[in-house]
Amino acid sequence: MNGQTSTALVTGANSGIGYAICRELARRGFSLLMVSYEKESLDEAASGLESEFGIKTAVCCMDLAQRDSALSLFDYCKENNFVIDILVNNAGIFFFKDVINTSPELIEKIIYLHNYTPVMLTSLFARKMITDNRKGYIINLASVSSRMMMPGIALYSSTKSFIRCFSRAMRNEIFDKGVSITTISPGAVATNLYNLPERYLKLGKNLGIIMTPQRLASLAVKKMFRKKAEYIPGGFINRFFILIVMLMPERLVRWIKNKLPG
Repeated sequence: MNGQTSTALVTGANSGIGYAICRELARRGFSLLMVSYEKESLDEAASGLESEFGIKTAVCCMDLAQRDSALSLFDYCKENNFVIDILVNNAGIFFFKDVINTSPELIEKIIYLHNYTPVMLTSLFARKMITDNRKGYIINLASVSSRMMMPGIALYSSTKSFIRCFSRAMRNEIFDKGVSITTISPGAVATNLYNLPERYLKLGKNLGIIMTPQRLASLAVKKMFRKKAEYIPGGFINRFFILIVMLMPERLVRWIKNKLPG
């Protein structure tokens, strides 16, 4: 793109929640810089949004689970004259596995992807927004599991807890400077992140336990523009589930884990 373009940057933009947020922003007329490491699906998603909504899209194929990826992405934006007014840190991975059975490489990957890169991107782009005296909006994706110390998801929930705490704290450092950080903490969402069979996804959606990514995206963007500090989609159901898990005795937690297959 030539010249300076006000743009929304979304990571993990090729599918799931990231793509749904891109679509919601495109519906509102925003230009997009879509980031993912899956080039084919990323190009296809960007092209489809351009055709459907008549907005400008650009893609950046990059593995955000690398130490230098945040700075590389920030430099890419500067070199290509992107003015980022909206940043959505959505890229993530999920797996159910005990820590001792997880490879060092996978542990490193989830920490970089969920923590190091979002922290660096939030810091770099927020500083740029403030230096340029521009209003800005940032969404950081956490999870209801950030409040759940459950076996099998120790790495996932703890990294989401970190990004939640970081986002809530940094928000109060920069809010009066014109940049708002909104933390989105969804429960179950009907994406391929959890590898649930289709019948369970359908049942969960019918019961209201699992939210569609389209619905989540609509609510998340709305809360972002309202400068809400944190939003837990699903309301009472997710808050009730959080409470139940937090009050569950450790002995019961271990009993449930031992009854699970595998």
